[in-house]
Amino acid sequence: MTTPGIVRVLVVDDSAFARKVLRESLSTHPGIEVVGTARDGLEALEKIAELKPDVITLDLIMPNLDGLGVLHALPPTGGPRVVIVSISDSDSALGIQALQAGAVELVHKPTALATDRLYELSGELIQKVLAAGAALRPVINPAPGPVLPLSGALRALATVKLVVVGTSTGGPQALTRLVAALPADLPCAVAVALHIPAGYTEALARRLNDQSSVSVFEAWEGAVLAPGSVTIARGGSHLRVRADNGRLTTHISQEPADAPYCPSVNVLFDSAAKALGPAVMGVVLTGMGDDGLEGARAIRAAHGRVLTEAASSCVVYGMPRAVSEAQLSMGAFPIGEMASAIVSRLA
Repeated sequence: MTTPGIVRVLVVDDSAFARKVLRESLSTHPGIEVVGTARDGLEALEKIAELKPDVITLDLIMPNLDGLGVLHALPPTGGPRVVIVSISDSDSALGIQALQAGAVELVHKPTALATDRLYELSGELIQKVLAAGAALRPVINPAPGPVLPLSGALRALATVKLVVVGTSTGGPQALTRLVAALPADLPCAVAVALHIPAGYTEALARRLNDQSSVSVFEAWEGAVLAPGSVTIARGGSHLRVRADNGRLTTHISQEPADAPYCPSVNVLFDSAAKALGPAVMGVVLTGMGDDGLEGARAIRAAHGRVLTEAASSCVVYGMPRAVSEAQLSMGAFPIGEMASAIVSRLA
């Protein structure tokens, strides 16, 4: 019998030691119940059908059927949410494929030579499993914030030069749909802050660049943000934008070191508001928590625009909800409509 409020988890990994550590780590949280384990993808599918878990932690490199095979075998709706717990830096592209294929979170597992470090991942693992579990719970009558249009005078002046995007849980899937729908002649630049471990953003940028009409790259110090380009903050580093002699450039740093997330959506949004004032648009997509709330407040205070993803398409309606409930959102749109909503509001 399922206990209300408890996230039921299936652990899938071909390493017996990893299965043991993951089970022990997850079992320390009162809101999580580990209902079983599986040692490869085929056994995982059998256990999913039998146990009907809310969430599975999934290794990607396994015999018989690998993690991507499991993801592709899951139903598009109604199945468990997937948290990837796998791979080393050299296989980061595989992790990005998994996130684009439907996994909602990713925990970077140490290499086989450092399996003892699995215990160090306990806090991050629990947080991300709970986030995935929250994604299963329906949103009860979300109250969208009112549409707050700019005044006629400001609207005439505020041609958007930069769109800043913030997202977390479910972000790679949302970004894939958004960026792939942007037109090649996009008249502004885009900068993205995504909560993702270090080592994965280069692979994500490369895949999005191949799948999109716009140019996509991982941010580096001093990069110029030109119209039709999309830059993604490097995992583990904050991204700021600066207006420099009529050009928009990127600045990479580790400060503030005490920010809850790195990269931080608030840091990116706040820098854009200071650099561009009303010529910036903030877009808050799916994610748990409220990173982006203060940044959205800064953008609106500078007379910029803010849009949010609608609850209907969010994996987790957390970050957009916080912005909407603070009455900072000027419109909420499903992810499939977000690109057209952005383009229609640039001028």
